[in-house]
Amino acid sequence: MGLSTHVLDTMHGRPAAGMAVALYATGPDGARCLKQFVLNQDGRNPDGLLLSAAELQRGSYRLVFDVAAYFKTCGVALPEPNFLNQVSLDFGVAAPEQHYHVPLLVSPWSYSTYRGS
Repeated sequence: MGLSTHVLDTMHGRPAAGMAVALYATGPDGARCLKQFVLNQDGRNPDGLLLSAAELQRGSYRLVFDVAAYFKTCGVALPEPNFLNQVSLDFGVAAPEQHYHVPLLVSPWSYSTYRGS
């Protein structure tokens, strides 16, 4: 159980290794950064879960993916300003005893997400 993510680079057909990601808890008082990390060769958090089952609480969260910096590092010529800079995914956890997996499929021009397993 807990919270996890996985990012796939759909432009190149591979995991988004090297992409910077930040996790925030959000609420009426704003956003509080819980964790920052860089994705490993599998496009995942190198430390495993973002939040363990014991750490995951009912509430609202935000994942911020540094998409433009990642694609620039890959040598993709992006226009200025680029179409996607950072992708922010706001999501809620209603049942913290369940596993929440928040994947991102991304290119310089589009992205998609869903609640995975």
